[in-house]
Amino acid sequence: MRALLSVTDKTDIVQFAQELLKLGYELISTGGTHAVLSSADLPVMQISEVTDFPEILDGRVKTLHPLIYGGILSRRDIPEHVASMRHYGIVAIDLICVNLYDFASVVARDDSNEEQILENIDIGGPTLIRAAAKNFKSVLPVVDPGDYGEVISKLRSGSISFDYRKGLARKAFELVSEYDSMIESYLGGNSTNATIFPEKLSIKYKKVDDLRYGENPHQEAALYEYVSKQIKEPAVMQLHGKPLSYNNILDADVAWNLVLEFQECTFAVVKHNNPCGVSSNTIPDKAYMQAYEGDPLSAFGGVVATNHPVSASIANAMAKIFYEIIIAPEFTPEALDILTQKKNLRILIRSLEKFGSEHMELRQISSGVLLQTADNVQENIEDWQVATFRKPTKQEKKDLEFAWIVSKHVKSNAITIAKSGKILGIGAGQPSRVGSVDIALNKAGKLGKGAVMASDAFFPFADSIEKAAASGISAVAEPGGSIRDQEIIDKANELGLSVLFTGIRHFKH
Repeated sequence: MRALLSVTDKTDIVQFAQELLKLGYELISTGGTHAVLSSADLPVMQISEVTDFPEILDGRVKTLHPLIYGGILSRRDIPEHVASMRHYGIVAIDLICVNLYDFASVVARDDSNEEQILENIDIGGPTLIRAAAKNFKSVLPVVDPGDYGEVISKLRSGSISFDYRKGLARKAFELVSEYDSMIESYLGGNSTNATIFPEKLSIKYKKVDDLRYGENPHQEAALYEYVSKQIKEPAVMQLHGKPLSYNNILDADVAWNLVLEFQECTFAVVKHNNPCGVSSNTIPDKAYMQAYEGDPLSAFGGVVATNHPVSASIANAMAKIFYEIIIAPEFTPEALDILTQKKNLRILIRSLEKFGSEHMELRQISSGVLLQTADNVQENIEDWQVATFRKPTKQEKKDLEFAWIVSKHVKSNAITIAKSGKILGIGAGQPSRVGSVDIALNKAGKLGKGAVMASDAFFPFADSIEKAAASGISAVAEPGGSIRDQEIIDKANELGLSVLFTGIRHFKH
């Protein structure tokens, strides 16, 4: 029996080779792997000893030879194949242990140039893997160091099922497919005629965990992360609490993306994928309390996120409320002591790193998927157009910007009402915009007097402006662009409101 070992990831390769030798395998190997095995005093042949041909072109060509691929691809159950092997002196290869050049890491390095990246496109490795996986009935394709122990155990038992062989082959082709996808992504992203939307979409994800259930208990679900190293997923670590559910993850993502929008200390409380309380303040304790007070009823069972370390005093305030999750970049030891007293509370630490501009959003529909660039357009409030006679005060302008940013994270039709860095009312997801206005104004109540209002899209009629003015709203931000913009402006002028057109829409469906 013969095994070919050629790995970039040398994890446990010596131990694996030792066990193969005990089972009677003859080992052949290439460059770096051969050096590692030889230094461990293991008997191993160089590929060149089998092919009688040296590695050439700086190692670009070493395994591509009939004496290697004949040994892998030959069908042992076909007499003609057996005869050809005997005629050409080809020895069967019964196991290949191969993994690939770490292309992703080279691409991700800031100091890598194109020549280095291209040199790290593995050719021989994928070819060996594909050949062995194609002939999995006769050849074991081993591509994952995590499988070494189980493979040895099954070889010792003398019984390797067809299904197990087929599973190794599937994993082998999955590895090659993922590898090719990363290369295609790199070449597409650096091509002069590249498009951000390729004709054929290939995105690979790796399963992180099976979830307890999906949106509802009768649905199954799992969490996957991007495989591509070019898309850098911020690090997340759970410190405490029950495993995250499907809905937990969705709500946590909304809350986290919202607080990342702000430099000032910000807290956001999210329930059912919509913010219900948000506040920014230079005093962290005040920022938290104002976020909670935005809608205490809805906060029950919600998710809290902040872009600021959580102190003991804030933790004490949080501990009085039932939250599903608290997310922050850092917790003081004292804060953790307090919060971990709540057995089921999920406590997450997450990096403040934002997604790059290349981040794409993918949504499934019944016939396929929709793909779009992320809604991360850079906006400058100084570019907003004051459409009315009355200009906003400095405080109104600051509150309008705050309300506008929050509205971006509310399901459309989205209306947000804010004052002094605190959200007072939110209207989300209503079929009519005026319906969202009614809900937001009702939430704000008497506190809405002197507050500002933001709308994620334009007002189609002046009725929303009339309702806002009647509740004491003093200034409004909306994209503009309606055929009735002038009616909106005229009504605002009549009622003494300041209206600013942002020129940008933030639908969130």
